[in-house]
Order: sequence, then structure tokens, then C-alpha cells
Amino acid sequence: ETGIDGLIIPDLPLHEYEANYKAQFEAAGLQNIFLITPQTPEARIRKIDQMGSGFIYMVASAGTTGAKAGISGQQIEYFTRIAGMNLATPRIIGFGISNAKTFATACQYANGAIVGSAFVRALQNTSTPIKTNVATFIKTIR
Repeated sequence: ETGIDGLIIPDLPLHEYEANYKAQFEAAGLQNIFLITPQTPEARIRKIDQMGSGFIYMVASAGTTGAKAGISGQQIEYFTRIAGMNLATPRIIGFGISNAKTFATACQYANGAIVGSAFVRALQNTSTPIKTNVATFIKTIR
């Protein structure tokens, strides 16, 4: 999870967030985006949903962000399990979302998807203006 001033607070106990950070976030008009993984226990997911702020970032798989070959059956099972929990907070899937196929598949199981590494790579094409790179990249994802 992410704390105040961009500090990364890994696996922040929810009671710590409620007791020490939540009021500060709300006073500053900030939303804390909690991450869940395929290994996150259901009780923690439900508690995160109760705090409902912004969206829940569904990490698609253990490992690092970046392009993957595709979305696996195991990931689909995870997405389906979380969708079946009928959470009130929107769910956005990230990690390994890098092309139109992975983006569309993720969006079938959640409220959206996050494209990070592939977007950054598109911006690094210095032979064309950044505005052109962004427009071209968006067309490849849609």
C-alpha cells in the first residue's frame, strides 16, 4: 500500500491505516489505493472494501510489472473470484497489462485496467513528439 508523501508502506496493517493515516488522508483530500494480490485473504479484501476509497488495485500476478505473454487461466480464476465477492469499491487490474488483448481481458473482470510499463516504453520513443506517442499508444490498446 502507499502512504503519505509517496512512501511505500508494504502490507500496512489496516488497523494502522485507520488509526494513524486515514484522518490525514481525508483531511488532505487524498485517497489511499490498497493493493490486493491472488494471495490476499478474503477477510482483508472485505475490510479494504469497507474503507472504500478510490479503487482497489488488483495486482494480476506475483512478480514484477511489465509485459507478459498473456493472461493465464490462473489469473482468470483470481479475477472471477474477486468479481464474485461483489465488492462496492471499483476494481482495477494492473501488472502485465500491455496490449489490447490483455487490456480487454482485464476489463471483462474488473472496472478497468492499468497499463504502466508498456506506456512508459511508448513515451521513450524520442524520434516522435510525446503527444504523438501517447495518441498512437492509446490506439493500440483500444
